[in-house]
Amino acid sequence: MKRLHFFEIHDQDWCPRAIRDAETDYLQFVIATAKSYAAMIPILLAALQRARTRHVLDLCSGAGGPWFWLRPILEESGLNVSVCLTDKYPNLDALDQPGRLKNQAICYHPRPVDATRIPGDLAGFRTLFSAFHHFRPEQAHVVLADAVQKRQGIAVFEGTQNGALAMLLMLLVPLMVLLITPFIRPFRWSRLFWTYALPVVPVVVLFDGLVSCLRTYSVEELRELTNRLNTDSYQWDIGTLKSTAGPIPITYLIGVPISLAT
Repeated sequence: MKRLHFFEIHDQDWCPRAIRDAETDYLQFVIATAKSYAAMIPILLAALQRARTRHVLDLCSGAGGPWFWLRPILEESGLNVSVCLTDKYPNLDALDQPGRLKNQAICYHPRPVDATRIPGDLAGFRTLFSAFHHFRPEQAHVVLADAVQKRQGIAVFEGTQNGALAMLLMLLVPLMVLLITPFIRPFRWSRLFWTYALPVVPVVVLFDGLVSCLRTYSVEELRELTNRLNTDSYQWDIGTLKSTAGPIPITYLIGVPISLAT
């Protein structure tokens, strides 16, 4: 299926914060519970070691993505990293849970950060989980080109796929939202209202999920994006990994400056 770039509701400025946060909270819960990105830990660990960095700048973080469970695993593997979460619409309430910031190793940048215009004072190995598909090809090129220009490593991971099976499985999402919502923390009355009294959240998450599948870049499309960059100065690794959380493989792109990787 050819990639199509429709809009996702929670990306829009007009989307109410309560709806956007409910969606990112749901995605965070699923990623944390299912350990959706566990399969990519070895290649991310290797990339961080090649980049010789202990600082991670996570882009389009939503409610935090996998970092709350991923960082301790990296630490057990001998790599102690600090993580700065960022987002165009920061979900700061996502950190309001016991133990999440107990060692101050993970922080959420309080101001909006556009991944295509990263402030100069925010440095670190850049990661994007389930987010790169939000960018049109010209924007995606800017995201990668800025990392190359500033000599920062970058890793992109996508748990969706532009294919019939992924689209079919996405139809189960409204039921999952209804079943999971009571267990999501921090507790919010607004989340219950927009999920059960007026079931807007299940519909929005389904719509955005289907659009995410249509927008997800294939391995070939990711290679086309990197071919437009200075490939002589960067080591690129692009491919797919079998997911431990379901039948849809994880698509990944990793770039590390060659001067650091050698």
